[in-house]
Amino acid sequence: MSDLTPDELLTTTRAVRKRLDLTRPVPRDILLECVEVALQAPTGSNRQGWHFVFVEDTDTKAALAELYRRGYDPYRSMPRPEYAEDDPRGERMEFVTSSSDYLRDHFHEAPVLLVPVQHQRLPEGADAFWQASYWGSLLPAVWSFMLAARVRGLGTAWTTLHLPFEQEAAEVLGIPYEKFTQAGLMPVAYYTGETFKPAQRLPAESVVHWDRW
Repeated sequence: MSDLTPDELLTTTRAVRKRLDLTRPVPRDILLECVEVALQAPTGSNRQGWHFVFVEDTDTKAALAELYRRGYDPYRSMPRPEYAEDDPRGERMEFVTSSSDYLRDHFHEAPVLLVPVQHQRLPEGADAFWQASYWGSLLPAVWSFMLAARVRGLGTAWTTLHLPFEQEAAEVLGIPYEKFTQAGLMPVAYYTGETFKPAQRLPAESVVHWDRW
């Protein structure tokens, strides 16, 4: 267990791609510890409709990774956002792209893949209330899992590019598609090195509003 302070944990839990140790197994008891932490996250009306599907089987990982690539490749070919010269998002673009390309090529090699799932399907055309309530009952738990993984030496990266093929993924995993909704696909592996640091972000004053927009 890492001795990170709460602020250090929150500001250094990065999306880990190139630094995933693809050769070291992840024990199930460690994954279960992380889930126990995740289950303490807030959930609307205390429904606790979350599920965590861990994939260790080689063929199943390969099938999910192929769905991810089918989503990633068209996304990768889209025009990149343009930022001002001094915008940190633009400065990091090449690094993020290179890191994402690496994950695209090696996704299937991660020792474990995680698919977070929420009970019920989000209604078609759901408004902001439905969207916020629905995802707000799952995504905090997934983030808690990622934080718990970090202090145990595990790296993760939350991806969503397989979701255009969610129904195919449900068939691969045996998830009842009409009753459950997937929220992403995440590699889980031990990370290499301990040099994570806060990322370059926009300054707080540029995104904060007081009383009115």
